[in-house]
Amino acid sequence: MELCLLQFLLFLFLASLLICNTIIADQTTKPYVVYMGNSISSQNNIDVDDGQIPESVHLQLLSSIIPSEESERIKLIHHYSHAFSGFSAMLTENEASALSGHDGVVSVFPDPILELHTTRSWDFLDSDLGMKPLATVPRHSSNDIIIALIDTGIWPESPSFRDDGIGKIPSRWKGVCMEGHDFKKSNCNRKLIGARYYNTQDTLNSNKTRTEGAKGSPRDSIGHGTHTASTAAGVFVNNASYYGLAKGTARGGSPSTRIAAYKTCSEEGCSGSTILKAMDDAIRDGVDIISISIGLSSLMQSDYLNDPIAIGAFHAEERGVMVVCSAGNDGPDPYTVVNTAPWIFTVSASNIDRNFRSAVVLGNGKTFQGAGINFSNLTRSTMYSLVFGEEIAAKFAPTSEARNCYPGSLDYTKVAGKIVVCVNDDPNISRRIKKLVLQDARAMGMILVDENNRDVSFDAGAFPFTEIGNLEWHQILHYINSTKNPTATILPTIEVPRYRPAPIVASFSSRGPSSLTENILKPDVMAPGVAILGAMVPKSDEPGSVPIGEKPSLFGIKSGTSMACPHVTGAAAFIKSVHGRWSPSMIKSALMTTATTYNSMKKPVTNSSNYIANPHEMGVGEINPLKALNPGLVFETNIKDYIKFLCYYGYSKKIISSVSKTNVTCPKTSQDLISNINYPSISIQTLKRNQKVKMITRTVTNVGASNATYVAKVHAPEGMVVNVYPNKLVFSKNVKRITYKVSFYAKEAHGGYNFGSLTWLDGRHYVHTVFAVKVQ
Repeated sequence: MELCLLQFLLFLFLASLLICNTIIADQTTKPYVVYMGNSISSQNNIDVDDGQIPESVHLQLLSSIIPSEESERIKLIHHYSHAFSGFSAMLTENEASALSGHDGVVSVFPDPILELHTTRSWDFLDSDLGMKPLATVPRHSSNDIIIALIDTGIWPESPSFRDDGIGKIPSRWKGVCMEGHDFKKSNCNRKLIGARYYNTQDTLNSNKTRTEGAKGSPRDSIGHGTHTASTAAGVFVNNASYYGLAKGTARGGSPSTRIAAYKTCSEEGCSGSTILKAMDDAIRDGVDIISISIGLSSLMQSDYLNDPIAIGAFHAEERGVMVVCSAGNDGPDPYTVVNTAPWIFTVSASNIDRNFRSAVVLGNGKTFQGAGINFSNLTRSTMYSLVFGEEIAAKFAPTSEARNCYPGSLDYTKVAGKIVVCVNDDPNISRRIKKLVLQDARAMGMILVDENNRDVSFDAGAFPFTEIGNLEWHQILHYINSTKNPTATILPTIEVPRYRPAPIVASFSSRGPSSLTENILKPDVMAPGVAILGAMVPKSDEPGSVPIGEKPSLFGIKSGTSMACPHVTGAAAFIKSVHGRWSPSMIKSALMTTATTYNSMKKPVTNSSNYIANPHEMGVGEINPLKALNPGLVFETNIKDYIKFLCYYGYSKKIISSVSKTNVTCPKTSQDLISNINYPSISIQTLKRNQKVKMITRTVTNVGASNATYVAKVHAPEGMVVNVYPNKLVFSKNVKRITYKVSFYAKEAHGGYNFGSLTWLDGRHYVHTVFAVKVQ
């Protein structure tokens, strides 16, 4: 009886604890985004000033769900009122739920924290992948194109942002140059025409008190934003290098293009609500292109109307502003690509024809070429003891941790003065952490064994470092085991020019298909994102990152889809400067249909595992900006297409009307219909072998000579029958747009994804469209 009573009391205690915790959780506030659709249509019977919703409207809505005794919480973190309507604020879960049911509210979601995802690269792209001399830029190009970099801010003193020879700021520019404690209005010029910053403390750490205005500045302290800005539109800078490496003339893709910097990110990450605010501001300020090298983790993707970048990009597209985004750095696994809305230009990363090598020389005279960047002062003449991490484990440390050079896993007395071999078979410990462990233990250098990341050179600064593969490791291990006193040295990095093959899909580059809908092919294109030289913040907080006797470099070498994204931004700005009236979708189509799937050896592009790359890895191929100036035909994807997409995806008529300011009639929801959106590539999520022919429709617009005849050439995968109707397109002065159909019949095709292409040829132009079809 007593036992039963005790059990009952324990049950009551646990139940009350659960209820208490639930109540506390419901009452805890955190930042939420409240998205209310189009800035005018979503607010009924409200007087708007210059298309803007007054902040008081949103405060009134907030006050309707926050208790009066907590009136101090009735304040907005961000207010969206230019291109779309909404706000972000501190809410409890119950309050967020109450708001989501409010008339005029499209979606309410917790404010997500997003991740931050050149000398040779532009010459490589502009010279048709290094195969022919660099062509000249057309004379009739405009220098009035404006790009917005939403990132970590900017370092205005960089020579990449000088305004020598650049004309007056375009009169349509409505932006500002915000001052901060270390940033003056005079830091802006005719090149860097705008700079904004946002208070991010509320959203990045909601437990801290608000620090609005404290130490705020558009100045970049990380370097990411400065690097991306210079890659997209930096001016020509002679004799640029990273401590002598990658020496040459640095420039962006469109050196005459204006830059506006929007600082939304800090060391802690990037608040989604702040990115949304920056996009709203950028559209209002009058930019032509928005570049965002940021994204949600591939593990945390949400639907399009709960994704701040997708929301902002939709309204940018409505107003003729292109949005270019990085695909993410979670490769090589499939279904990792992010920023996949069809109205976003999604970019994967590749290498260029330049590499960096750091040799390890053994005591027996054998030399192995490893990858990596180091500025050590070691030479062949002096050798150092060579040890394997697991042989010098600290007391009680697991062997698996010591071989991976975990923090605390090594016996420091046995590390000092030696070159240590570490493996990289544990993804939890980065190369940087391993290097810091050995540096702290006063090792002479580090040899890292990693087969997977050798295509991306790690920058170890002045610390001797090289990265090798399994083949080299087996030979080095044999030497260690067969020699009484094994020794080695690591030589400083040398540059390898004319490296082949290039491009190769970077190992880290996120892969498709999109987890949200496989009926849109993502990523869209590929661009250089490995070891890219760009402008940098000339300071260093990490000991040993600056070579002895050197000043901090004005340029740095970085890798990531973050670096690939501004290459496409710069290319798009370049095309816009020549074709000022082209819409974002026309520019996007031009870059996609003229992309190349061949490398500098005139063979199919491969991935880092040396297999032929498929469209889920590289999109339609590597961009070719010069060819994109004259694409012949373009696929125009307009707002009606994107509204159809929202319909087919399954959003209600009411939501779509709020988002798009249009009355829509959606057919019965069918994800399959998404494949018919007028996109410059084709993707079909499901095609059954016993299914009848699947028909896909596309419409092309002639932007070349008035009278032109194009003939279709199909490259179909084995066992799949692909036909085009009609297979000849005849354009004239009166016929500028033609619709055609492509039929797919699985018949004897292999199961899983099948890839192929359809190319329209007129003798001058090569309009290449890629398709991906999953056969069941």
